[in-house]
Amino acid sequence: MDKKLIDLFIKNAIAEDLGDGDHTSLSTIPAGAKGRAKLLVKEDGILAGVALAMEIFNQIDSTLQTVIFMNDGDAAVYGDIAFTVEGSTHSILLAERLVLNCMQRMSGIATKTNRIVQLLSSYQTKLLDTRKTTPGLRYLEKWAVRIGGGVNHRIGLYDMILIKDNHVDYAGGIANAISSANQYLADNGKQLEIEIEVRNLEELGQVLEKGMVSRIMLDNFNFTDLRKAVELIDHRYITEASGGITEENITGYADCGVDYISMGAITHSVKSLDMSLKAY
Repeated sequence: MDKKLIDLFIKNAIAEDLGDGDHTSLSTIPAGAKGRAKLLVKEDGILAGVALAMEIFNQIDSTLQTVIFMNDGDAAVYGDIAFTVEGSTHSILLAERLVLNCMQRMSGIATKTNRIVQLLSSYQTKLLDTRKTTPGLRYLEKWAVRIGGGVNHRIGLYDMILIKDNHVDYAGGIANAISSANQYLADNGKQLEIEIEVRNLEELGQVLEKGMVSRIMLDNFNFTDLRKAVELIDHRYITEASGGITEENITGYADCGVDYISMGAITHSVKSLDMSLKAY
């Protein structure tokens, strides 16, 4: 957990929700009232966001007392209680929606990720996420992918060079783009992986002739061409398949022998896991 980043996220999320006060709680519940609540799972799935919930409670009110029964990555079923919290009723109510929003979203991502990871269990291929995330929530969503058993691709634009089709077209071709990227790293004293996207076997041939990359993304390849591409690359570079990949066809891509498969759907098209924070 990146504590500094999480603390900032929680601070901004609370400010967004609270404004000049929780007027419903202030108007209906006496100051100093005490209460307790339980996190109730209402749908089967992989639990994610427990550690984050503890940080939220602590930042809102460090006197709140929590008891954890389930941890991130645990398989949960309907009726499970993940944790309880006890203390100031006003504090619990302030934390309630932020905790639920985060945990439901993260658990949905972890659940979908884990389901796909299980499909790949008999292959060497690993599941990657993408930058197709919710602005402001990328860290949480990629954290949930890891909890679900997936692997994080680059976090943002700053931690890897990923030369995609638009970069190639604007740069005047594959060779120019690769040369420029390597020169940029040398000029700026940076050590970053270089990955390049190719759209067909012809472009792959240009990359193999040029070299000077770490990974090759094989985008929207059919199975025949993907197998041929993996054979041509012959373990000289890390391989990644992307584009048009679903739960229904993912094992076909894995069977072609790629090292990684990237799927934006595990973060951008996910149903949140149902749960509630209930007084008891």
